[in-house]
Amino acid sequence: MSEQSIRPPRREISGILLLDKPIDASSNRVLQRAKGIFSARKAGHTGNLDVLATGLLPICFGEATKVCGFLLDSDKSYLADIKLGATTTTGDREGEILREVANVDVTFSQVEEVLSRFQGEIEQIPPMYSALKRDGQRLYKLARKGIEIEREPRPVTIHKIELLAIANQTLSISVNCSKGTYIRTLAEDIGEVLECGAHVTMLRRTGAGPYSLSDAFQISDLEKRLADSSQHELLDEILLPLDTALQHFPDLNLSDACALSVSQGQAVRVSGAPSCGLVRLYCAERQFIGIGTVLEDGRIAPRRLMR
Repeated sequence: MSEQSIRPPRREISGILLLDKPIDASSNRVLQRAKGIFSARKAGHTGNLDVLATGLLPICFGEATKVCGFLLDSDKSYLADIKLGATTTTGDREGEILREVANVDVTFSQVEEVLSRFQGEIEQIPPMYSALKRDGQRLYKLARKGIEIEREPRPVTIHKIELLAIANQTLSISVNCSKGTYIRTLAEDIGEVLECGAHVTMLRRTGAGPYSLSDAFQISDLEKRLADSSQHELLDEILLPLDTALQHFPDLNLSDACALSVSQGQAVRVSGAPSCGLVRLYCAERQFIGIGTVLEDGRIAPRRLMR
């Protein structure tokens, strides 16, 4: 009997899984493993983590894939270890060493002063070893062929950067930053200012938007729940509702008539609506029905509706 014939049927489930990605696994590989454990028909993750990196990887199933973009755009938090004294081809310990400095002598206060220069809005040049595309090709694929192309600096925001410890020429830092921030590039830039070079040896994502790593599950947790649950009920109970990803948007309760109009693509007037921006829309009994946008005339138009 073929594997195709014994595979359980895929399920139409919706919700957000907070997963703790293990080291030495790609984000897509972990996504596919979780999708298989849940027997989910549709799934997507909300921001790639390097193979070297571990930590919080929110995975959206079913209708929750419609909010993936909002999580991609959210702020992120990380813990990182940065080794001083060497630069590498990839900006982390996976790459080949390009330059080394034998003795690095820095104090806690010196490093804190340097880190303070990176707090706020800064510009970063994206690394060649990244998933960005140029002419349809991933930059990391070009880098593996020895091809380097010019990249334009991009603005990012470091909301907070804190030095936690220095030991064995390694800085342990915590970072809260905007989307699109490369911690490997940040490490290289710190090493440049310290005139010794640097690269990332450990990276762990601790937060993404409203979600925290402390609430995340490991693949082994999912496998145990699957083994203990013949109908996936122990798995499904850990999925978060779709609207938990959107708590930073104000919410509006719609009447039955307004909810029907919105479901048909029509804009409606709702008392108490904000003057601009996006809103969460709910109908009877606080059922989340989607995301709306406030038009110039104050009406609420559907932006992304759930089935």
